[in-house]
Order: sequence, then structure tokens, then C-alpha cells
Amino acid sequence: MATATVSPADAEKLAKLRSAVAGLNQISENEKSGFIDLVSRYLSGEAQHIEWSKIQTPTDEVVVPYDTLAPVPEDPVEAKKLLDKLVVLKLNGGLGTTMGCTGPKSVIEVCNGLTFLDLIVIQIESLNSKYGCNVPLLLLNSFNTDEDTQKIVQKYANSNIEIHTFNQSQYPRVVAEDFQPLPSKGNAGKDGWYPPGHGDVFPSLMNSGKLDALLSQGKEYVFIANSDNLGAVVDLSILAIVAEILNHLIQNKNEYCMEVTPKTLADVKGGTLISYEGKVQLLEIAQVPDEHVNEFKSIEKFKIFNTNNLWVNLNAIKRLVQADALKMEIIPNPKEVDGVKVLQLETAAGAAIRFFDHAIGINVPRSRFLPVKATSDLLLVQSDLYTVSDGFVVRNKARANPANPSIELGPEFKKVGNFLSRFKSIPSIIELDSLKVTGDVWFGAAITLKGKVTIAAKPGVKLEIPDGAVLENKEIHGPEDI
Repeated sequence: MATATVSPADAEKLAKLRSAVAGLNQISENEKSGFIDLVSRYLSGEAQHIEWSKIQTPTDEVVVPYDTLAPVPEDPVEAKKLLDKLVVLKLNGGLGTTMGCTGPKSVIEVCNGLTFLDLIVIQIESLNSKYGCNVPLLLLNSFNTDEDTQKIVQKYANSNIEIHTFNQSQYPRVVAEDFQPLPSKGNAGKDGWYPPGHGDVFPSLMNSGKLDALLSQGKEYVFIANSDNLGAVVDLSILAIVAEILNHLIQNKNEYCMEVTPKTLADVKGGTLISYEGKVQLLEIAQVPDEHVNEFKSIEKFKIFNTNNLWVNLNAIKRLVQADALKMEIIPNPKEVDGVKVLQLETAAGAAIRFFDHAIGINVPRSRFLPVKATSDLLLVQSDLYTVSDGFVVRNKARANPANPSIELGPEFKKVGNFLSRFKSIPSIIELDSLKVTGDVWFGAAITLKGKVTIAAKPGVKLEIPDGAVLENKEIHGPEDI
């Protein structure tokens, strides 16, 4: 790690920023000090310089093949003991704005009228009921999602599951021109602030008091995952994932485990695990020198990517947060608010892997990674390609191709409301390879799509696909092509 000193000009900026932040009464002293630390690291030019020649492909001891994990204890009493050490934490700070929704993304209806949050609660409830264990659910909210989430979780009051919410840090956006906090310059509303990425999960667990509370209950490991990844499930009956991974971690004293999965051409920008100077480390595209970007994107050399499903030892989190040792790479994120250029500095939880002892990756099946980032993903999970059972989204075995169809929907389908209104029912896509839709297209009921299908409405023309249509390897521009 190379650390540069702050220049005199930057030292002056930092002093003014520290003074302005001290007067912001909307945030705690912990948040103020965390923010100033992040900015001072950024201004010092602290960066981890990757020497490309030192990068090594991790061995099977570092990135463990899933099928080599120890078998699950068949005794339900042993399984209960293992699961009673576990906490599930979902990252719930994101809004559904990219899909045209207001409020937390986790309350978007995914399938069968159930939201992401409904599915998560049903999954953990069934686990607790089946094994008589107590796996609690923690939701890491941001100031954007906290109020709505508090109201929503009330509907689970009678569930067989303890639900705890806590907030990640709230940091002020910084005006790019003079490095002063935006809230100090009159923008004290929500636009003046930002949540600093999911790397903040570790100090937030500690600062909220949740970490000590969990340790006092005998909890040892936390499973962290994005709330919109439908594949990030906890269940012993599906591939026995929890016990296998937990058992492996506890037996081997691994403090941190990142689930990775084989990279496809759709995942070329995803972070990957490398061995670097004797430690396992996450390599993100932003760290890659320009001349090596194509090599990084290749699926020949870098065959796996980070799913952001993480298993972490709670005592190790406490030790590292107390020592202020989690100095993850800083991700600068420039934005514009009301015409003012601002900067927000973020960190990612996956980058923390190199600070934990005996950290490993586990190369899990692709079924563990099923994120819903856009309406094209929603089409997949709402179709006959998946069914829902006990809160688990299960892939239809009738699909012969192990890969999911590639789906591209035009801007007319971007918002969830528009997407839903354009389908009388979601088509059957069991035998679909790819679908590309552009223009003013509307789908009738009971449509079947097979092979490669392209539907492109002519500009200014409404194109309706009739009820019951079967489209196989077709390119459609008008009714005459159906």
C-alpha cells in the first residue's frame, strides 16, 4: 500500500471541511470521523497500485470448488447447532428508482405478488421452523430507505423470525469546486447526503450496537447479500449450502468467505479474486491499468466473479473495526445535484477480504446469483423459467440450456409499471435463447418465445403480438411477420 502525504493546498481544504462538518448536527460523531477519514485518505492519494506481473490465479485452496466442501451433518440437532451461530444480513439501502419505483427496492413485487422482502422472510421462517433454530434477519438501511422499511416490517410482526433494522452511515456530498459539504451550502435536504457504499456495513454493525448484541447471543457468522439477489438464499434442503459453507468456515477458522461463480460474457466487468503477495484479494476493473482491461474482461484468464454473497466472522469484524484496519479501496462517484458538481466517496464490502485471516472464496453454482437489476431480469423470474416454493425462486428443470436467455428490452419497458402494462401475461421462455424488443410493442396472453426472437416496431407504429402467438427464430417488424 502506497500512501502519499496531503499537499499543503489539500491540507487547507481538509481543515476547512473538518470545521464545516463539525457544525453538521444531522449526523453522529462516529459518522463525522468516518467521513473525514475517508476524505483524508482520498486527498492523500492513497491507492493500492497493482503490479500486473504479481497477479496470480488463486489455487483451489484459496478459491474452494463447491463440490469439495465437507458434507452437511445429517443429524438435525447438529444442523440446528450450526444454524444457531448464523445471522442473515441483507443490504437494503437501495431505492427502486432505476426501475421507476419509489421507496426501497426490496418492496418491488418480484413474482406471485411477493416482494424481495417477502421472499427473504418466508425463506428464513421456513428454515427456523424446519430446524427449530433462531436465524435472525438484519436489514442494513440507508437514510433513504429507513422510514419506509420500518413501516413495512411491521407486517412480519407475527412471523417466526427476529427482524432487526439499522442504518448505514450518512455522509455529506462534497462540492467539487471548493470541497465544502453540500448541506453547509444550503442544500440540507436528502440530496445533500449519500450512503457511502456497502463497505460501510462493518463499522455500521459496530456503531449501531448490533454487533455486540449478536455476539452476546452466541452468533458467530453473518451471511451478507444484496436484497435483490434472489439466488442468495439460506436453506439446508437446497444444495445444503448454509451448513456446507458454515461448516467449512468454522472447521478451517476462515474469517471471511466470498462466493464467486463462473464468469460469462455478461459479467466481464465484475470484480474477480486474485492471489497477490500471498493474500487473496478482490480486483475491480477500476484498479486495472488501461493496457490490461481487455485481459481483465477475458473469461479465459479471469474465470470467476464476485456475487457479493459474503460469509464473515463477527468477532473478526469487531477486532478489525476497533483497530480501524478496514481501509478498503475508495471508489470516487461524481454526481450532479441541481447543476452543482459534487463528489461522493464510497467503499465496497468485497474489498475487505484482504484484511481478514484465512480469507477464501467458494466457487458456487450460478443459481446462487440471480439479481434483479432491471425489468429484463424481472421478465426472467416472472416467467415459467422459475417457480416459487417456500420463498425460494427455483429454476425450471425443463430448461435444457444451463444459461438463461439473453433479454434486451427497449426504454418503453424500463419502468416496472410500463413493463407490466405491456404484457397481458409473461410469455413462456423455456426454449428461448435471446429476445430483443424495441419500439412500441405490446404482448398478448399465452405467447411462446423460442430460439432467437427480435421484435422491432417501426417508429410511430404500435405493434401488438396477438394472444397465443408462437414465435420461433423470428425477426418481426410488423403484423405481417408474425
